Amino acid sequence: MPTSENPPLDLESLRYEPLETRPSKVRLADLGRPVSGSSTIDEWLESLPEILAGQWIRRLRDAIVRSRSSSRPVLAAIGGHVIKTGCAPYLNDWLARGVLTGVAMNGSAAIHDLELAISGHTSEDVGARLLAGAFGFARETSELFAEACEAAAAGGIGLGAALADRIEQQGGPGMDASLLVASRRAGAPATVHVAIGTDIVHMTPRLDAAALGTASMADFRLLCHRVAGLAGGVWMNIGSAVVMPEVFLKAVAIAGNLGVSLDGMTTANLDFQQQYRGRLNVLDRPGGEGIALTGHHELLIPLLHAAVAAKIA
Repeated sequence: MPTSENPPLDLESLRYEPLETRPSKVRLADLGRPVSGSSTIDEWLESLPEILAGQWIRRLRDAIVRSRSSSRPVLAAIGGHVIKTGCAPYLNDWLARGVLTGVAMNGSAAIHDLELAISGHTSEDVGARLLAGAFGFARETSELFAEACEAAAAGGIGLGAALADRIEQQGGPGMDASLLVASRRAGAPATVHVAIGTDIVHMTPRLDAAALGTASMADFRLLCHRVAGLAGGVWMNIGSAVVMPEVFLKAVAIAGNLGVSLDGMTTANLDFQQQYRGRLNVLDRPGGEGIALTGHHELLIPLLHAAVAAKIA
């Protein structure tokens, strides 16, 4: 009820403006256009609404194609879920075609990649296996990973290169599906960034912690060199909520401390949830254009791959 301190509003005095002159965020030209069943992927992409993700996926596609055509780096940082959802072949194809110039991954991604390569299968039913006291104790996985760490430390190479060596020596039915092997074949560096205690291979007494740290530190320093060249290039964080965004931020910090410009860099975060570190450490804090695409990896990655393939065809 109106009071003496709060008199009734004079609604008749409200001010209106013509709809024609009012600023609006959506116009007819922005709407999507249905396509026929015979349309190409490029025609379908151009038919998407010029709104939110409809325009963002085209912007990321264009940034990747532009970087490739100008010989600027296109780097992908991934988490284990990318491998588990069957998306490595799309990245492998990009490596073979020179679209992707480097890959960085957390320990989980490297382990799933190794298992797929040597055995043709990966990913346990964690709940059931954990209750049975069996989770994480596949012999070949732990032994090969430990051997790779020892070889990396002894040979002065990174963990990614050592794992690729060990996988090729071991052989198996999934060699062509391996991202580590594909990187080796393409001559594009693959780096592995571990957080001690997060991966199943850390449970084996065979693993030398010093060798693990030495191998992963070598990869971090290699990645810093790669990030320092990202001016005009593209960094995509795909499916890593914590480790890879943090690694990227530290590499960007080193570049900034040394006075290296990252002008013109495009960053993207592709995940089924946009979380704190992916948003701030990848899209906001490093500067440049940041693009967020939210959705399932098994849909987003094939779609982006097809978009790039259609553009460069």
